[in-house]
Amino acid sequence: MEGQHSVGKITEIKGPVIDARFEKGQLPRVNDALRVERDSEKNLILEVAQHLGDDVIRAIAMDSTDGLSRGTEVINTGGPITVPVGLETLGRLINIVGDPIDGQPMPEGIKRHSIHRTAPTLLDQDTETEELETGVKS
Repeated sequence: MEGQHSVGKITEIKGPVIDARFEKGQLPRVNDALRVERDSEKNLILEVAQHLGDDVIRAIAMDSTDGLSRGTEVINTGGPITVPVGLETLGRLINIVGDPIDGQPMPEGIKRHSIHRTAPTLLDQDTETEELETGVKS
């Protein structure tokens, strides 16, 4: 069970770049999401960018790293960052970690996809020309 829900500790912080050490055999995969639980703020989400060796990973923070310190626990979520998809998301504002930022709650049970999902093939894409309504008058 490689890396799923394993816990590591931050060893170095350089702006949005965070290095963390995990126990042997518990290394998260590249592109896995890591969570740093913070008391006074929302949880910080990181994405594993590289394996450095010696059970250390390098991750990129998706928000400010202010207030983090060495030794803080990082929890591997066991999967990539996902965002909500579907008709319910049309017209919504959603940040990179899938949280709504338009002040409205996201419906429960909404379908989510990885931010690293492959693009649809040309055969799966619509090739007809259609008018795009923006609401802006010309």
